[in-house]
Amino acid sequence: MTFYIFLVACCAAASTGIIFKPGSWYDSLQKPGFTPPNWVFPLAWTTIYLLLAWAGYRLSLIPGSQTVLALWATQIALNTLWTPVFFGAHRIFAGMVILSLLWLVVATMVVIAIQLDLITGLILFPYLIWLSVAAALNFSILLHNR
Repeated sequence: MTFYIFLVACCAAASTGIIFKPGSWYDSLQKPGFTPPNWVFPLAWTTIYLLLAWAGYRLSLIPGSQTVLALWATQIALNTLWTPVFFGAHRIFAGMVILSLLWLVVATMVVIAIQLDLITGLILFPYLIWLSVAAALNFSILLHNR
């Protein structure tokens, strides 16, 4: 049952991608050469959200995991916020700020998770890698689309 609570939170975050689609605005932006093809994004995010739900569930079973679970809740809130700010409001700088905070929260979450349970920390690691790509992409878009 607890897994499904984390999965519902991830689905709520994912739903912002359905509501706020990249569209013609995003297509018109100057993007770097390392921009993944459009089909990669839903595949990557679906995988990450499933891993996040699994990691949240595993963390909820560990005594003393309150801090890392608070970080989990913070990251899902920031994750949910980024899409409407970037794609909905077209606020590239604000998106970069949110993404930077999200990266810091997730990096901290990974470090603490590894200390509590190595497998769970490793489950979260692809998220940090993907956020690094997303941050580099967001930053490049910020620099080249004033």
